[in-house]
Amino acid sequence: MAPTRSISNFLSLVKFSHTIFALPFAIIGFLLAIFFTDAVFSIQIFILVILCMVFARSAAMAFNRYADRDIDKNNPRTEVREIPAGIIKAKSALIFVVFNMLLFVITTYFINPICFYLSPIALLVILGYSYAKRITFLSHLILGLGLSLAPIGAYLAVTGEFDWMPLFFSFAVLFWVSGFDIIYALQDIDFDKSQNLKSFPVKFGKVGALRLSSLFHVFTAAFILGAGYYGGMGTWYWVGSAFFILLLFYQHMLVKPDDLSKINLAFFTTNGIASVVFAIFVTLDLLLQ
Repeated sequence: MAPTRSISNFLSLVKFSHTIFALPFAIIGFLLAIFFTDAVFSIQIFILVILCMVFARSAAMAFNRYADRDIDKNNPRTEVREIPAGIIKAKSALIFVVFNMLLFVITTYFINPICFYLSPIALLVILGYSYAKRITFLSHLILGLGLSLAPIGAYLAVTGEFDWMPLFFSFAVLFWVSGFDIIYALQDIDFDKSQNLKSFPVKFGKVGALRLSSLFHVFTAAFILGAGYYGGMGTWYWVGSAFFILLLFYQHMLVKPDDLSKINLAFFTTNGIASVVFAIFVTLDLLLQ
């Protein structure tokens, strides 16, 4: 297999483009530490934070594909994924996971001691999600918890200390990701039932799951607004918040219990745009205050 082809396959395995969901919130956490404390900007720390995001997410996503390889093989929607389709061997995927885990831990070592000491816990959370749906319907919240580490992790990378401000954004990410993962899981409700897999749609049905997803996104909006109030943010922040919240509302207009045809639009496009644009407005607000 040509090297470029192999790299392309692994990027596809981990859906590298989906890094866009949580990465903007890691950048927000980094900037909050710069503008709300006496910390100074360090390009080295910034690059290390980005690398941590890439390595951690790559390890988590590849492990999810490895852990789910037999499940994916039996699901018509996922049988074309790289491992069940035979494009990437399961052993190669596992080696890729270990490689990214090591890179993540090594990178945290060069940031500061607290990030290094907490790195195994972070890996436990983000890799543990892969088996959660076999045990509990709360698996969506575990995924959300994993991605919610981005803003607080980036803040810790700069300051080495916990604070309330990044926690607002961590809780926002927790409920935002959990909410749209519930929507995404609607596609597999019948298959999940047949395999005794747990999810909100399996537990509460399509209508109940969509209502809970909406509630989670109300929580998301509350934490976004709460962060703005707590941090004394300016006009640009509120404009970005309004845009983000409107897109949350829009994605719920796209998906109906009897029409799941626009799930990919709601899941990928809407959420990707929402996170990037929100981060841009937060950055503008912090820079122009």
